[in-house]
Amino acid sequence: MAKELKDLTKSDENYSQWYNDLVMKAGLAENSAVRGCMVIKPYGYAIWEKMHEALDKMFKETGHQNAYFPLFIPKSFFSREANHVEGFAKECAVVTHYRLKNDPEGKGVVVDPAAKLEEELIVRPTSETIIWNTYKNWIQSYRDLPILCNQWANVVRWEMRTRLFLRTAEFLWQEGHTAHATREEAIEEAEKMVHVYESFAQDWMALPVVVGHKSPNERFAGAEDTLTIEALMQDGKALQSGTSHFLGQNFAKAFDVQYVNKEGKQEYVWATSWGVSTRLMGALIMAHSDNNGLVLPPKLAPIQVVMVPIYKSADQLAAICERFDAIAAELKKRGISVKIDDRDNVRPGFKFAEYELKGVPVRLAMGGRDMENGTIELVRRDTLEKQTVSQEGLEDLIEKLMTEIQQNIFQKALDYRNSMITKVDTWEEFQRVLDEKGGFISAHWDGTVETEVAIKEATKATIRCIPLDAVEEEGTCIFSGKPSHRRVLFARSY
Repeated sequence: MAKELKDLTKSDENYSQWYNDLVMKAGLAENSAVRGCMVIKPYGYAIWEKMHEALDKMFKETGHQNAYFPLFIPKSFFSREANHVEGFAKECAVVTHYRLKNDPEGKGVVVDPAAKLEEELIVRPTSETIIWNTYKNWIQSYRDLPILCNQWANVVRWEMRTRLFLRTAEFLWQEGHTAHATREEAIEEAEKMVHVYESFAQDWMALPVVVGHKSPNERFAGAEDTLTIEALMQDGKALQSGTSHFLGQNFAKAFDVQYVNKEGKQEYVWATSWGVSTRLMGALIMAHSDNNGLVLPPKLAPIQVVMVPIYKSADQLAAICERFDAIAAELKKRGISVKIDDRDNVRPGFKFAEYELKGVPVRLAMGGRDMENGTIELVRRDTLEKQTVSQEGLEDLIEKLMTEIQQNIFQKALDYRNSMITKVDTWEEFQRVLDEKGGFISAHWDGTVETEVAIKEATKATIRCIPLDAVEEEGTCIFSGKPSHRRVLFARSY
């Protein structure tokens, strides 16, 4: 472990390599034999499970139910919504045959040409089309609405340039798909769910986010409006961390999903979709971690407290572990996860480095002298502060620390994010801040796609969002000089 830490690239030397090193050395994920796909390892999956559990509870508390829809989507479904197919066409994986056979020349197996599918199938990149084809069978009357469904699934988007968690050909996510009787209900749903994501990011991930509307050019393919939560990573780049879409009646019309209203008239249904993915794992790593390894908010840490015995004999080890067992039992009663590491084949220093790398929020160490004095060594991962404390009242102290560490990690990220929002009023200033400082740039934009595209081509910066709390403010566009009525947030992004 000491060697692994030594090999961990420093974030200020090569941020991208630091991230990749950390994902692999902390045991979160690794590249698979399938190009562009990843294996999520047990420790990484344990974090994702905690995310899954918290979000699932939040969805159910807002009236949503889980369902599951097919992985395969008939290709013809995609052609029904023009913007949708245009948005995903370049990323689609297509199934053309359903059987292999032995190569007659003895070179392994080949696709059986006789087993060609009558209609090719798209491997799910997102599920709007298959779900709205299904909703047609579920919806006849206003009494059938609203439908509030979510599914936890994997999706495939055939990315050529990949990075673990942030962009892979296959990833895990949840996707909510809801159907409503009125435009107002659907808009309210889309807004409600983006705020659910905001609450999760801030309360669980300790990740401050900006909530806003995507510009028309950055909207989800097939949406009338896209709401987003945008986070800032420690290298000054933005990360889109969750989106909620008001789909209007586009998919209802594409799949002829109508209902009979209270007056007995046929109307098209209104729709939303919303989702977050394992990209949140990347956000968690890049927003908080340091050159010693992961820094995990206690609410998402698979192990919240680790205990390391320091001993000279088997009897001393047994006595220390007995005391650890009593402390662990009390902590577990309080809902705090604990691990006692009594391995005898590695030294305490190795264990300390390992748990720093893995981001365990609190580390306890106890030796013979601590046993005699009724004390224990406690180290916080967020500050690396070490102190010797009394064993008496330890459980109360640790319970309090869980809240304190969670809040401290959030406050640190918030202070950084706020320090990285810069107002600019000229194109020269925009370019200088983007290159020298990075972060979010608050600037005027004339509202046209042409200007947005030109800025992106010139700087690789995009409009991350039009913040919900953006105030009306007359000004001139930093690029075109045309009139502008409010500022938007630009940034380079992942």
